[in-house]
Amino acid sequence: MSFWIGIGTLIIVALFIINTYNTLVRRRNAFKNAFAQIDVQLKRRYDLIPNLVETAKKFMAHERETLEGVIRARNQAYEATQKASQNPSDAEAIKGLNQAESLLGASMKQFMALFENYPTIKSDQTMSQLMEELTSTENKIAFARQAFNDSVMTYNNAREQFPSNLIANFFNFKEAQLLEIEKPEERQAVKVQF
Repeated sequence: MSFWIGIGTLIIVALFIINTYNTLVRRRNAFKNAFAQIDVQLKRRYDLIPNLVETAKKFMAHERETLEGVIRARNQAYEATQKASQNPSDAEAIKGLNQAESLLGASMKQFMALFENYPTIKSDQTMSQLMEELTSTENKIAFARQAFNDSVMTYNNAREQFPSNLIANFFNFKEAQLLEIEKPEERQAVKVQF
């Protein structure tokens, strides 16, 4: 009788471990998928920025330093996105992406401030379409970032709660990093106005 109780206990423990492991894998895959959605929108933004800058060059010829700064920041953010998309569970890659996105945001704010000083650029059809696309993309990025952070929180909660934390530690499920905005002034979206 005690033999069967021991076997039953082992089966229950094994089923618990298997279920917990599978739950952690599903949640990790969910936040990786959520990052893939951000990745799509970031790439769309990175493709729009050079077009925006090229169009603006016609009107802002003497603002070369700012325009080049936007492109440099865009390239750094693109590289950071590539690194993070290879492994969204790499906390350092996500931190690097956070920093690169902060720099890009600051560059875009400078660009938008200059944009306000050139009334002729506001009337350009191509520039208007690019700005609308950028605004739409920024909104999609915000929603995708929120979905990613929600998935990361669900995963981190699952890996930290007892007793699943024992299985998470044993199988080396590492903490996932949120996509956070580092500077409070950067929490405000880039304003696109015509």
